[in-house]
Amino acid sequence: MKILVTGAAGFIGSNVVDAFLAEGHEVTGYDNFSTGRLEFLESARHSERFTLLEADLEDRGKLNAAVAGRDLIVHLAANADVRFGTLHPRKDLDQNTICTWNVLEAMRQGGAGRIAFSSTGSVYGEPEVFPTPEDAPFPVQRSLYGASKLAAEGLICAYAEAYGMEAHIFRFVSLLGERYTHGHVVDFFRQLRDHPDRLHVLGNGKQRKSYLHVGDCVRAMRMALEKARGKVNVFNLGTDEYCEVNDSIGWICNLLGVSPTIAYGGGERGWIGDSPFIFLDCRKIRSLGWKPELRIKEAVELTVRYLQANPAVTA
Repeated sequence: MKILVTGAAGFIGSNVVDAFLAEGHEVTGYDNFSTGRLEFLESARHSERFTLLEADLEDRGKLNAAVAGRDLIVHLAANADVRFGTLHPRKDLDQNTICTWNVLEAMRQGGAGRIAFSSTGSVYGEPEVFPTPEDAPFPVQRSLYGASKLAAEGLICAYAEAYGMEAHIFRFVSLLGERYTHGHVVDFFRQLRDHPDRLHVLGNGKQRKSYLHVGDCVRAMRMALEKARGKVNVFNLGTDEYCEVNDSIGWICNLLGVSPTIAYGGGERGWIGDSPFIFLDCRKIRSLGWKPELRIKEAVELTVRYLQANPAVTA
């Protein structure tokens, strides 16, 4: 296949690029490097089947040219900064919703018929059903990030219906693993590196979260793209377990050999839009034959070891 990956130099995107190249596909990476890192594509750039385009999704001309002739668009580029969404309220709209529309319009004009989209478990807001299935009623949205992703999902479904596209929408829990640059494990690692005696935690530490290793996530995406071929295919991607933030703090501290004094800030939410409990029902993706190879504790520990071995990531 000829595949375009947006956000190709990011944490998830670079892992997706490597996976498709390993399978023999022709891959074009598209990234504006606002957060992506060229070093994450070091292996890919040695392949004659990989092309890198440095461009913004707001540049409709470059995007249209990149999409034309592609068999599959893997749309991963996004603003994932949930925590600071209220400080720049238009950013999620522009980067997550409008840019998704730009991608869909480029597909319509260029004849690209398949899209894989990185959505989020945040679209469920604070659900009443746990684990939360794909067909759960959508409650009031709690974050600008979740709202922008839900709006993008709606556009994708409408384009699939109107123009005969095939869509795969993946609602992720938080991901961990190699090339991870953003989230609580990085935050805690940085703090404990700089001052091992103390740790500041947003929230009360009792938030319950489910995490997934990026390698397991990429395998799930590949399996769904291969086996699920309906007009709109929506999958939760996560593990069948969850942990408290305090659990992950303990694993990280044990691995680093530190015993900090912990200061908690706030109540059950670390920030506006933070959900105190995220736990997705993943029976649908499991029915295709997928299951995660790593448990949450293993994913956290592998991530910390990666950060230790790659100090430039947290510089």
